[in-house]
Amino acid sequence: MSSTVFDSSLYRDMFSTAAMREVFSDAAFIERMIETEAALARAEAKVGVVPHEAAQVISDSVSAEALDHERLRLDTENVGYPVLPLVTQLAEQCGDAGGYLHWGATTQDIMDTATMLQCRDGLALVTDALDGVRAALRRLAVEHADTVTAGRTHLQHALPVTFGFRTAVWVSALDRHSERLAQARERDLMVQFGGAAGTLASLGDGPDGLAVRAALATELGLRDPEITWHVARDGLNEIVALLAAIGGSLGKIGWDVMMMCSSEFGELAEPFVPGRGASSTMPQKRNPISSELMVAAAKLLRDRASSMLDAMMQDFERATGPWHLEWATVPEAFQLVASSLHQAEFMLNGLEVNVERMRANTTLTGGLIVAEAVMMAVAPVLGRQRAHEVVYDACRAAIDSGADLAEELRRHPEIVEQLGDSRIDELCDPANYLGSSRRMTTGILNA
Repeated sequence: MSSTVFDSSLYRDMFSTAAMREVFSDAAFIERMIETEAALARAEAKVGVVPHEAAQVISDSVSAEALDHERLRLDTENVGYPVLPLVTQLAEQCGDAGGYLHWGATTQDIMDTATMLQCRDGLALVTDALDGVRAALRRLAVEHADTVTAGRTHLQHALPVTFGFRTAVWVSALDRHSERLAQARERDLMVQFGGAAGTLASLGDGPDGLAVRAALATELGLRDPEITWHVARDGLNEIVALLAAIGGSLGKIGWDVMMMCSSEFGELAEPFVPGRGASSTMPQKRNPISSELMVAAAKLLRDRASSMLDAMMQDFERATGPWHLEWATVPEAFQLVASSLHQAEFMLNGLEVNVERMRANTTLTGGLIVAEAVMMAVAPVLGRQRAHEVVYDACRAAIDSGADLAEELRRHPEIVEQLGDSRIDELCDPANYLGSSRRMTTGILNA
């Protein structure tokens, strides 16, 4: 029986993905802790801290399959951490060589390093999925580089833009997130090995401790940090904050798509799948389910990022509670961003774009969407302020009378004198007032 959306058979694929659940499963975490213990033995043998024969036995013998998992569960609940119960069973698997298992390490060394290995695998999945979403957005931007639509500020028509420009803005944020992911993977995926209070005192005051840590990092493909980070949690905080930021950018896309899917806009529709987004009572409904899930994930990820900020405040050389926040927060953050990326890629690859409705919607305000174009056209002669006043008056009159802006402009001698009828018509075509949108869109696509 499930208790959260992450393990619910009903909801789990709406709030996670099978691949990401596997990365952060109990089985994977145990495997990563065992991998760390075996790598530590090999690293210590290379430095000469433990006998090579013992390290070989440990590396060859430790096995998740041979564990008594019910015993491990009960002992973990009793001890409060899984490492001591795990090491006890692993040592039994190794016979006499088990006496060299976990040499000089502390519980947090093993758990933190295992978590970093999970984060490494999780970030690889995130990177691949993000690339898929970026590719889908680029295709939309190319296809709709000249599709005129209403640009909206404060939910009102502002100026015309293109749908390609809008999608290029979306992908620009994701491109920057891609850079941040690469930087975070290089900076934050650190091995943890410091011993009881982080000083590696159990390995003496010589170079052995640092040499073991470096060798362990090499064994596991993680970065060797400059100093123990038991209570310096900025690395994990940056990872979760980045996942939340990616979720926020995806949530913005989802929010825009939801709005454009509304009946009043009618500009977009999520991919059609029989029954998807259906209502139990209204046969006509086709709800934007993927976008809704992207928005929900963004809101949930915000809370995970907040929890990680709380978890950074750890006392002295070992925390009395904040560390435990990470055990729930880190896996859930990865689940949520994986879900959002999956929903985004599905939705964007099959997004239905109503080009005619987009263009038609630019006329809803009777040409007011290009009022700035008229103002800027007469400003060189009238001055910007006077031009603003004249066009403002024309806009107010058009709104009051229900007339088209071009019609109302022709009632203003100052404007007709400066522009003429043909120029007024040209300025009132939204396709003629797109500024540098195509250049910027192309710049993003060629980046």
